[in-house]
Amino acid sequence: MERVNKKLSGKEGEDLAANYLTGLGYEIIQRNFRAGRKEIDIVAFDGKELVFVEVKAGRAKEFGEPELRVDERKQKNLAEVAQKFLAETSVEFESCRFDVVGVDLGTKKII
Repeated sequence: MERVNKKLSGKEGEDLAANYLTGLGYEIIQRNFRAGRKEIDIVAFDGKELVFVEVKAGRAKEFGEPELRVDERKQKNLAEVAQKFLAETSVEFESCRFDVVGVDLGTKKII
């Protein structure tokens, strides 16, 4: 049951993050891009800059700083998946970056 709840919470967090980014003017071009078991939650454009977004969702009391929850292993995985995305698509961009979006599922707010 906990795995289902975690999956639903993750989807809810990703939906809130995607709506937030869209509201900022980002163009979402892909969600949940996979390379084997690894995944990037959101791929978007911020102008001509390609952005790979990791979403971290949780409740504020147990949450902590979202960027601190993306450890070295996760960063390596994100870079590998981003390379696969770039190899498999013909997306044109001027530069790219990696962002972390934190979502408080208790308040439904971006933190």
